[in-house]
Amino acid sequence: MTPPATPPHGTPDAPLLTVHGEAEIDAEPETARIGVTVTARGRDRRTTLDDLTRRNTTALDLIKSYGDAVEHVTTGSITITPELTPHGRGERVRSHHGHIHLTAELTDFTALAELTTRLADLELTQVNGPSWALRPASPVPAQARRQAVHQALQRAREYADALGTTIAALIELADTGTDHTHPGRGPLERGGRRTAFAHPDEPAQPLDLEPPRLRISAQVSAQFTMRPPQI
Repeated sequence: MTPPATPPHGTPDAPLLTVHGEAEIDAEPETARIGVTVTARGRDRRTTLDDLTRRNTTALDLIKSYGDAVEHVTTGSITITPELTPHGRGERVRSHHGHIHLTAELTDFTALAELTTRLADLELTQVNGPSWALRPASPVPAQARRQAVHQALQRAREYADALGTTIAALIELADTGTDHTHPGRGPLERGGRRTAFAHPDEPAQPLDLEPPRLRISAQVSAQFTMRPPQI
């Protein structure tokens, strides 16, 4: 016969013990992601679209020129918006605005610094980031979860020992959250690294990027039954 389940509140013969465990691990980032926005504006729709296409091709060619250092590059939203004149009758178009958003993920942080600077130096191009992360298959989150479980188990044993008894069985183990913290950076505009004495045709110096350490945390909640203590 299957033994009856332990009620949530426990019983004198099987007291219930609930504990929490948590762990935090600092790790070096493994990837960096940057967002690139290419812009064009003009009175003529076709000219605006041609300028946007040209600038997008220039940005993509530059990103792809870094080869294996770039793990992924994707094209996001593409927007062409007419701007109407604020006054007057009818739908008169004053100008057109175009935007293309790209995303690049890199694993070589030396190449990242150079590529970010060169992209930010392109015409009407904005760079956002980088945002830092671990690879999806990184063992660090699993390590944090194991440490959180070990801490919960250790706490349960300590509480049971304080009562002069031992834990008997695990009733429930719940994952209450895993958090990845990786600060980002603000937008980088064209020419932002140049001094007042820099010649406009000179290449900008690579940005000095210092990858932050990522804090990976895990939390668990565990319920155990204890052998009845002698109180």
